[in-house]
Amino acid sequence: MRHLQHTFMAAQYSFAGFRRLLEETAAQAEIIFFVGLLGLYALVGASPLQFVILSFLFLTTIALEALNTAIEVLVDHLTNEYAEFARQAKDLGSFAVFCSLTMMSLFSLYVLYLNL
Repeated sequence: MRHLQHTFMAAQYSFAGFRRLLEETAAQAEIIFFVGLLGLYALVGASPLQFVILSFLFLTTIALEALNTAIEVLVDHLTNEYAEFARQAKDLGSFAVFCSLTMMSLFSLYVLYLNL
C-alpha cells in the first residue's frame, strides 16, 4: 500500500512540475514546434517509426527544458545580482536545450528529405 501511495504522490509532483513548465514561453514554443512537426510529418506521409522517434526527441527536449527551468529558478533564488556562476549555469542549461532542438530539427529535415 505504501508503494501505491508513493507512486500517486510522485505523479502529483510530476503533474505540478508539468503545469509549472507550461508557464515558460520556451516550453510553449517547443510544444508548438512539436505539434507543427507532427502535422508536417502527417502531410509528407512519415512512417510510424519516424513519428515515434520524433516523439522521443520531443520528450528529451521538454525534459531538458524542465531541467533548464529548474536551474534558472535555483540560480535566481541564490542571487539577484550578476554572478559569473549564475551566467554559466544558465548558459549551460540553454545549450543543452539547444542541442536537443537541433537533434529534433536535423532529424525532421532528414524525414522530409526521405519522404518528399
